[in-house]
Amino acid sequence: MNERKRTSRLIRTALLGTVALATLVARTGGAPSADGSTIKWTHLSSKNGDLPAPGPLEQTACVVVDVDKDGIDDIVIACRKKAPAMTWLRRGARGWTKYVIDDTLLPIEAGGTFCDIDGDGDLDIVMGEDSQGNHVWWWENPYPNYDPAKPWTRRAVKNSGANKHHHQLFGDFDGDGKQELVFWNQNARTLFLAEIPGDPKTTQPWPYTAIYAYTGKESEGLAKADLDGDGKEEIVGGGHWFKHNGGTSYTAHIIDDRQRFAKAAAGQLKKGGWAETVFVPGDAIGRLKWYEWTGSSWVGHDLLGHDVVHGHSLVLADFDGDGNLDIFCAEMAKPGHGEKATMWIFFGDGNGNFTKSVIATGIANHESQVGDLDGDGDLDICDKPYNWETPRLDVWLNNGTGPRFRAICNSGFSLDSPLGQLDDEMEESFRK
Repeated sequence: MNERKRTSRLIRTALLGTVALATLVARTGGAPSADGSTIKWTHLSSKNGDLPAPGPLEQTACVVVDVDKDGIDDIVIACRKKAPAMTWLRRGARGWTKYVIDDTLLPIEAGGTFCDIDGDGDLDIVMGEDSQGNHVWWWENPYPNYDPAKPWTRRAVKNSGANKHHHQLFGDFDGDGKQELVFWNQNARTLFLAEIPGDPKTTQPWPYTAIYAYTGKESEGLAKADLDGDGKEEIVGGGHWFKHNGGTSYTAHIIDDRQRFAKAAAGQLKKGGWAETVFVPGDAIGRLKWYEWTGSSWVGHDLLGHDVVHGHSLVLADFDGDGNLDIFCAEMAKPGHGEKATMWIFFGDGNGNFTKSVIATGIANHESQVGDLDGDGDLDICDKPYNWETPRLDVWLNNGTGPRFRAICNSGFSLDSPLGQLDDEMEESFRK
């Protein structure tokens, strides 16, 4: 049986119930590879009218999250200097529709995170104020009552103290089975931790505790992973990792003190032992490095051999479906590397070896994120610039949009659209 007939048979089988198997075929385009050679990127851009531009000129924050619980990740963009402060691009069968989350003017800083804060089964959004203010806010997801023109309810997590909050993150950092929020407060030179209140809708602000204070240059970047295998998620950021001692006590351990002002990521890049960490300067020029724990110290490995210019996008994800984490990093253009701004994926083999792949050059990235943006089971890239050619948004679909079982059954979905193209034999299999 040739490969095309075999693929079509697998898809027909998937329609009868074996969804996971066909999703794997769609995701990888065949057998997974350790160098990303199976991936062909489909580039969509608001510049070409492929999706709506999110809003104002200074696009600060980006969160990729399944807002409406349909199994497909959506895009949330926050801006400053002009309303609306936050916009949701909702994915549907024919593309994206723009919804307003907050129609006011707010100076939202880079970062942002999400969690089911109020325990109602949908995911709510958290973002912080920049150097102009002392707020961290959360927005209540109104699922299922969405109106493109009706803003969400906003409440305060923090509304006093020092200004500037660049990066927030949820995780179970004390092993109690509940999510905590950590956030940097740069002008306070402090990392804070907040427990979600029992009734978050009536509690403003939340109780929060300083778990790390420092002096000198600002720290930023947040990530999480069970680094040491103790069953708890550790906090990673500011060139450090933070070990939970009990209660709200944490000990800061240095990974690389030169990477305080940097984006952070963490995960099992190399099989066995501790999980690894990755840092790259997001608002400066410096090296993209991954770090492994040897048992006595953290050893850094330079991925490029030259500086990255404002590498404000950093994510670990398995793009090629081979079971190993890859490293996505991309540069800003303004400020940044201009027309030389580059997007990379370093495809990992799980043994500490990486194959570099350049996705594109000359396109700006700032707080770009990763998620399944078309519901086909693989990971795509949401590419957001800061102020280069804004308002603008780009999407990079991993092997285009493969067979989509949910969307095929959705009336109005077009197999002829650029978001749903199949080869002739696959399409015929679906029609049968």
